[in-house]
Amino acid sequence: MHLIVSFAAPLAEGARATLSTLSTPALDRLLGNWVEVRRDRGDEDRLSMPHERALGAALGWTAADGCLPWAARAAAGHGIAVGQACWGLLTPVHWRIGSDGVHLADPDALALSETDSRSLFDAVQPLLSGDGFTSVWAGPLEWYAGHESLRGLACASIDRVIGRNVDAWVPRQATAKALRRLQNEVQMLLHDHPVNQAREAAGELPVNSFWLSGCGAAQTEAPDAVQLDQRLRGPALREDWAAWREAWQSLDAQTIAPLLEGAARGEPVRLTLCGERGAVELAPRPRAWWQRITASLRQARPATHEVLASL
Repeated sequence: MHLIVSFAAPLAEGARATLSTLSTPALDRLLGNWVEVRRDRGDEDRLSMPHERALGAALGWTAADGCLPWAARAAAGHGIAVGQACWGLLTPVHWRIGSDGVHLADPDALALSETDSRSLFDAVQPLLSGDGFTSVWAGPLEWYAGHESLRGLACASIDRVIGRNVDAWVPRQATAKALRRLQNEVQMLLHDHPVNQAREAAGELPVNSFWLSGCGAAQTEAPDAVQLDQRLRGPALREDWAAWREAWQSLDAQTIAPLLEGAARGEPVRLTLCGERGAVELAPRPRAWWQRITASLRQARPATHEVLASL
């Protein structure tokens, strides 16, 4: 089993201050006995998040930054016949307009119902069809679109953009010009939609745009077992550091401790901890006696909070 943990160490000051207060006995033991086998030294300007890069590598995928085909993979999981076409995920979102620019609100905060989402999708679908897109509704926040223009289109992960100014992340490639026009048309259509009028009357955020991500054609996946644990994501994006600390403690007890037990039984296990810039992949120390002696002579691993802060 290869466990990948997202948002293990966000960049926000609140997260950095919380790192030194974490109580993670299983992770502490793991870091004291496992070795680093790979490190992703990225930065916060990459379109694909570190956990996406780690999962893509574990699946055996090859793709440029921002071109990992998450949409095709997720659509296939919903039973959509994706074939070799290029697919993208259209996430209905709220763009908050302020004096300092346009920022993307967390889509989960919309609490968009299935009924409202379907109504909005049905309104948008003719625009998509008019531009030659195949579009499929799969969930309140999961609208899928297939089109050849999505091939090679690098898009920022929505996890990268939530809470930030969208202008820095909107695709600027020549092939995205038609997409930006389509997005403008969708925004105008949604402005006075009855669903949004009702939401605003109820004090809720309207759905006034979409975010495109995960574009590409489906790729073959490696058969190795890999699991992405996202329980730290929600608290991190909300910047709720008390909840993030609790989620870490839950992760430590419920998932990392069993991973250590699996390693003790000789099972092939790995752990990849991902921040917002990079990631580190860890594996149990080699079992040969001479390798154990050599490892024991090495300098002690930094404290857990130092390892996490390096991501």
